[in-house]
Amino acid sequence: MNRTPPSAASDGARTAAAPGAGPDGGALSHGLKQRHLSMIALGGVIGAGLFVGSREGIAAAGPSIVLAYAVSGALVMLIMRMLGEMSAAHPSSGSFSVHAERSIGSWAGFTVGWMFTALLCVAVAVEALGAADVLHQWFPSTQPWMWVLLVMVIFTVTNLTAVGNFGEFEFWFAALKVAAIVGFLILGVLAVLGLLPGTSAPGTTHLTGDGGFLPKGVDGLMVGLLASVFAYGGLETVTIAAAESKDPIRGVARAVRTAMWRIALFYVGSMAVIVTVIPWSAPSIAKSGPYVAVLDYLKIPAAGQIMNAVILIALLSAVNANIYGASRMAYSLISRGQGPAFLGKVSNGVPRRAVLLCATFGFLAVLLSFLWPTTVFQWLLNMVGAAVLVVWGFIASAQLRTRRQLEREAPEKLVVKMWAFPVLTWVALAGIVAVLVLMLRDDNQRIQLLFTGGFGVVLTVIGLVRQRAMAAGRQ
Repeated sequence: MNRTPPSAASDGARTAAAPGAGPDGGALSHGLKQRHLSMIALGGVIGAGLFVGSREGIAAAGPSIVLAYAVSGALVMLIMRMLGEMSAAHPSSGSFSVHAERSIGSWAGFTVGWMFTALLCVAVAVEALGAADVLHQWFPSTQPWMWVLLVMVIFTVTNLTAVGNFGEFEFWFAALKVAAIVGFLILGVLAVLGLLPGTSAPGTTHLTGDGGFLPKGVDGLMVGLLASVFAYGGLETVTIAAAESKDPIRGVARAVRTAMWRIALFYVGSMAVIVTVIPWSAPSIAKSGPYVAVLDYLKIPAAGQIMNAVILIALLSAVNANIYGASRMAYSLISRGQGPAFLGKVSNGVPRRAVLLCATFGFLAVLLSFLWPTTVFQWLLNMVGAAVLVVWGFIASAQLRTRRQLEREAPEKLVVKMWAFPVLTWVALAGIVAVLVLMLRDDNQRIQLLFTGGFGVVLTVIGLVRQRAMAAGRQ
């Protein structure tokens, strides 16, 4: 039976009746424009994980990192297609949390919503620390904590004001990131073809000549696959932002429909350029990072500083987007009775108390990183280390139920349809399980999985207790 549970039905009806209403009667604004959504979707693909995290993947998988990013990218495209289908049918600032609540039960919405909020709040701290490191390199006489404070204050204030300010910041951050990655790809393709001065076409020399395409075997490919999966985190934010646009259905549909070429071009394309232009085992990749290594090889002046600037932009964009996403998810949970009502107040279309809650959590996480970096802060990182897989699992499970319900009750809302339903939905679920199994095989990843699993169990128990209490109260 794919019938919506009673608790989810009532909460879903309340959400549908007042999509932006909070417990105080306020409502979110619709200040995001289509150009904001388009660039948030486009720039959201290009994160710091691509520029920074790819070096570990290349070291583990060699040239087969291209295959690793292609496989994980295919999984992410399936997830985004499912999320797009549900978000176009039921736009909400709670996105997949609302979809899980409607189709599975209020406990599911509670669990995935608060886990995602925690993930983004911790990510705020991590990205702010990363940005501070870059700025400290440029200004060595300063202290990193000064930059952390500045970055956090700027983007907290940005998110406390009109949502259009968040959209403008993300628009220009995304434009700069897109320009940087497109420029890199153009230079790389010219180098591969031997059309740049001082370069000759490398052919397949670097793809097969240094240990072959799979220099470390299937095990290396699996490690590279794990590294690539987590680089895609953050794409879900566009479906949260769409709820504050003037035409959320059209915005979500356009963003999801262009996901395929964005992922193929930016991730798979850049990995292919890197391992084709220079040897995957080049010491410069481990020392400077793959993008700087390629630019240095092509004799681009100040390559290191150029990429540091791009990485800084990516980190600042992530801080901004994560504060936004966490606050909107927290607000949605609170508006559905899944959190303390006093935090749900909306002022001038902005849930300012929710923003302050998430920013404060980020500040505390930064403080923990300075005081107890290898204990408490590491535990915090481990707690959310596999959270994105939990989110994806709930998205797929919710879509299985939501699609059938929409086909029965409101087929006209299926503006975006999941491909080959339900076969590819089950394929995506199998892919998520496969990634979890791979994590169990790796010592470091296993610790993250266990911590995240424990956190998820705690949230699930709380959610089930709340759901039963709500059901008892209605009787």
